[in-house]
Amino acid sequence: MARWSAEHPWRAIALWVAFVAVCFMAGNAAGTKEATAEDSAIGEAGRAYVMIDRGKFNEAPAEDNVLITARSGALDKAAADAAAADAAAALRTTTGVSAVGEPIPARDGSALLVPITMSGDPDTASDRVEPLHTAVASVQDKHPELRVESVGGPTIGKALDDTLGKDFQRAELLSLPVTLAILILVFGALIAAGVPVLLALMSVAAAMGLSTLASHLIPSTDTTNSVILLIGMAVGIDYSLFYVRREREERAKGRGHVDAVEIAAETSGHAVVVSGTAVIIAMAGLFLARDAVFSSLAVGSILVVAVAVIGSLTVLPALLAKLGRWVDRPRVPFLWRLTNRSSEGRVWRRILSPALRWPAATLLVSVLALLALAAPALGMKLKFPGTEDLPRTTPAMQAYDRLTAAYPSNGTTHDVVVSAPASAAADVKAALTRLSESTQGNKLFAPIEETGPDIKVSADKTITVLDVATPYASRSDEAADSLHELRETLVPAALSGIPGATYAVGGGVAESEDYAAHVWRTLPLVAGFVLVLTFLVMAWTFRSVVVALTSIALNLLSAGAAYGLLVLVFQGDWAEGLLGFTSMGAIVTWLPLFLFVVLFGLSMDYHVFVVSRIREAVQRGVPTREAVAEGITGSAGTVSSAAIVMVAVFSIFATLSTIDMKQLGIGLAAAILLDATIIRAVVLPSLMTLLGAKNWWAPRFMRPRGRHAAPVSPAAPTPELVGRH
Repeated sequence: MARWSAEHPWRAIALWVAFVAVCFMAGNAAGTKEATAEDSAIGEAGRAYVMIDRGKFNEAPAEDNVLITARSGALDKAAADAAAADAAAALRTTTGVSAVGEPIPARDGSALLVPITMSGDPDTASDRVEPLHTAVASVQDKHPELRVESVGGPTIGKALDDTLGKDFQRAELLSLPVTLAILILVFGALIAAGVPVLLALMSVAAAMGLSTLASHLIPSTDTTNSVILLIGMAVGIDYSLFYVRREREERAKGRGHVDAVEIAAETSGHAVVVSGTAVIIAMAGLFLARDAVFSSLAVGSILVVAVAVIGSLTVLPALLAKLGRWVDRPRVPFLWRLTNRSSEGRVWRRILSPALRWPAATLLVSVLALLALAAPALGMKLKFPGTEDLPRTTPAMQAYDRLTAAYPSNGTTHDVVVSAPASAAADVKAALTRLSESTQGNKLFAPIEETGPDIKVSADKTITVLDVATPYASRSDEAADSLHELRETLVPAALSGIPGATYAVGGGVAESEDYAAHVWRTLPLVAGFVLVLTFLVMAWTFRSVVVALTSIALNLLSAGAAYGLLVLVFQGDWAEGLLGFTSMGAIVTWLPLFLFVVLFGLSMDYHVFVVSRIREAVQRGVPTREAVAEGITGSAGTVSSAAIVMVAVFSIFATLSTIDMKQLGIGLAAAILLDATIIRAVVLPSLMTLLGAKNWWAPRFMRPRGRHAAPVSPAAPTPELVGRH
């Protein structure tokens, strides 16, 4: 494939551009099929959500509020009533407001709340809330002694969209120049630095189009494109980096452009195919989670990796052959000399010295250190971030805190959802009213507002929903206790006498608890699938059971250390000031499963590349110890460069405002850093040196014949062409 592309570069480039364009345009034309509530339902909370969706409660108009509080001291009731009257008068003539309710005083007299009903589609209410904010600001100007502010779903949605939108925009603007800058440092030439970025961006564009088409088979979620961009840039740049560095190395030995491309394809290209297959297998494990979000992420990741692999075998050889020595132009003078110095190998030999001279001791110390780092993962807790974990930098979230302090029932709530025949609607409502009253006096539940229990009935009277509030934060132990008391005691007792009634308790707390249980239940299944198939791929690729087993062991060690580091940083509070977050005392529920498959896949990139170089040396008859040194020093520059790019891009996510993005960024960056340094420069060389010829052991049926023979003893070298395996 590489030779054909190199000999027919314009055809290969034209076919690739056409492929990307067709994928992208076809995806735009087909449109995206979004996952429904039923697709995303997990556990009892998922059933509750599906029942609410069936009751069409989402068609109810959006609601917002005006909160009036004192700037200091007690609230002046007369001043608050005047401000509420002015707010109601201003809002009744405001575009987008359909009704203004009567002011509701807080039980302790600390606040006054004016409810607002908005017109139009509730799903787009946050896009149309600005006129309401303008009207409230005018009331605030008239009453400077009070605090008059908007608070509610549409207002908070608008504030978060603005904050997170700026976050991601900043991350996108930073990631591309940072990546380019690192690649310029690596290559010392602008075109060589630009080629990996170009291929990665084109792979991302094609994969986004293909994932849109695939959404008609497996529905998509709103995180799919973000993951395609993240994974696509990582593997696309890695694969190109491996390829360009090897092609450059072969040209430096005096080979012609086409021959250099062919050797790069047989060596680095072969490693790309194997590592790409490993990534695809790891991502395919997400399908076993039987979850719309993970299935959508699996589709996007698999497609972008497959496209990146295809690009590295077709258009990349064509570009390199066509550019020839122009790939090293224009040169950055100082950097060019720096990147072409031969001192790198000597530095890495010094780093490897302990692993090669004292392999047993080095292996023992490094493995114990990584196990110690992984140990905190045994105490990992999983929870969804709650409203309290959203950034408090916006006035909307500060107003929300004042709202929940004055009106506890507006904070964390459980949804008790009942499905029953329409003829039983009155009985269901009466039972839920009694249920609400039974929570009073129980410290796990908030007091009912003077307006009575918050009960909603669907238009066809078959679905009834009761909101039961708790005064505790959504991820607190008390909130979880209140959920269990509802599910196990209060709700069954209240509805036991109504024939045909089915129920489910949902809400934010329930979703967090149910999803955590789902992740713990599916993680062993996903991990087992990934481990078994990765073992088979590695064993067949390297014709060695030992290489396959050690590959899996090292990647598990790397993933475990990353988990432990994540728990150390985010379940405690010592790093809050350093990284700008408030600890939630837990890890975000979806992160361990997603992190496992991503890290296992990406770690294989480095492992396959390094072991392939070691195997090349052994095939030439080089003794194991020297082959390990040669393989790692020969690949160290490429692996280090790829790791630096990944760590830099992932670290940008740690600057985002939300706790889940911070944990994702830190987790990925730390794991890649550990993998490219301690695992590849200490554990791997000491282990392979210690094993010696046993590295290449395999049962007889796996041993290849002829020129494909596996490496044997250095006493019987094989004069094979480097890379022809």
